[in-house]
Amino acid sequence: MRSVILSCVLPVTVALAAPLGLVGKAFGAEPDRQFFRSVEGKWVGPGEIIAGKYKGTKFTCNFNGSTPDGKVGMSLDGDCRVGVFTQKMSATVERKGREGYKGNFMGGSAGNGLDIIGGNVVDPQKVVFTINRNQLNGVMQARIPDDNSMTVTVAVRVNKQLVPVIGMSLKRVDSVEVGSIAKN
Repeated sequence: MRSVILSCVLPVTVALAAPLGLVGKAFGAEPDRQFFRSVEGKWVGPGEIIAGKYKGTKFTCNFNGSTPDGKVGMSLDGDCRVGVFTQKMSATVERKGREGYKGNFMGGSAGNGLDIIGGNVVDPQKVVFTINRNQLNGVMQARIPDDNSMTVTVAVRVNKQLVPVIGMSLKRVDSVEVGSIAKN
């Protein structure tokens, strides 16, 4: 009797969960893998500090996006430049089983950055990670609305409200030089 009930209820549950995006979460990590694969490649673009002591500071970043072999996650490594000064920048995150996503931004709290302590892939175009350093809590969101653009926003919690502090608009760049001349 139990198997008869399950065989009737399970297909209905899956049919109802599919439009809500619950099937991918329950039965596999394909939307997660799809998002992280879309990060692979070279990215460049401007950013700005939106709030805080250095509000209004503009910078330009160059990143290489990659995914770890056999794992669900990503790395963005590169640098950002303000005038003549360049700062190495990196973010790494991996799925750690039932613990969810773990990683770091700028070396984590052991270095000069933040720990990534959780998060999820909302859909194949958006991910939100929870970030932390001592009493500082917030989120890092990355959105890839199309194949060639990505926006990254870092927001921190101030008085129970999330305040955006860093924003970046990145474009994918090909390794092929535009306008290069072939040798004869």
